[in-house]
Amino acid sequence: MRGLLVVVTALVLSMTGARSADLTRILVGFPPGQATDLVARLLAERLGPELGETVIVENRPGQGGSIVLASLAQSPADGHTLVLAPLASLVVNPHLYKSVGYNTRRDFAPVALVADLPMLLVVNPELPVKTVAELIAYAKANPEKLAHPSSGNGTLSHLGMEVFKQRAGITILHVPYRGSVPAMTDLMTGIVGVAMDTVAVTEPFIRGDKMRLIASAYGKRVAAFPDTPTVAEQGFAEVDLSAWLGIVVPAATPKARVERLGAAINRIIQSPEIVAKFTGLGAIPRDEGPAAFSAFHDSEDARWSAVVKASGLRIE
Repeated sequence: MRGLLVVVTALVLSMTGARSADLTRILVGFPPGQATDLVARLLAERLGPELGETVIVENRPGQGGSIVLASLAQSPADGHTLVLAPLASLVVNPHLYKSVGYNTRRDFAPVALVADLPMLLVVNPELPVKTVAELIAYAKANPEKLAHPSSGNGTLSHLGMEVFKQRAGITILHVPYRGSVPAMTDLMTGIVGVAMDTVAVTEPFIRGDKMRLIASAYGKRVAAFPDTPTVAEQGFAEVDLSAWLGIVVPAATPKARVERLGAAINRIIQSPEIVAKFTGLGAIPRDEGPAAFSAFHDSEDARWSAVVKASGLRIE
């Protein structure tokens, strides 16, 4: 109900000609219902009272989250247009695509690192595999039979599988989709056989026996499935994958506004209520401000630049 009131208030403000400074938008580069969108809505609902502003979420899906970042690069640097961006659009796509319409280091100012979204490795329940070793053996014995979906080229559901395939020495066909929902639908029907995606996306289907969980692809076991071992525990220590999320604004945004936004978001993320809600989504809170997020971004940029280069992938 509170989320609905935020949207209605925003519409009233726009119809009555309210000052743009009264309205802050969090842009999301994915469809409603995905983990990034759900986290953004939790933040928006609480950020408004923290700032004394109306905060709304706008979905602008496409190109693995890069379309919305390209629009941010052209937005006014007043700190009232934010993007909740995942790893993919910030540190993968600039290396994967010939052009994404922005330079992450030049065009954006980091505000806050918000959450880790651990990845899970799942298969269609009809596939005769229950462990990582069995999946690898099946892939090697049936090199033409397996395909894996992703929520889009350059997303972690894509590149995370590329990391796993490189380490395991197997070949599985990649099939990109526009979002996780159609990807998971085709996994359940058997059109594709194996996938990586977030806890928020996969948990309902795992519990409903629509897909089989064989490993956490995160660095540790996830709270939702504590009895399921990690990929690392099953022999591949290099596989540690989470679709982390961070807030960025245009680079020329006044430092005072950046610091204010970062402090407000960190207070929200540290609240017991949000910790509980994030946990329910399979997200792990990361309450790190502008400086810490900037350093983390640089290390992740170097990591994923190397992954993309090693994969040989390039998208025009």
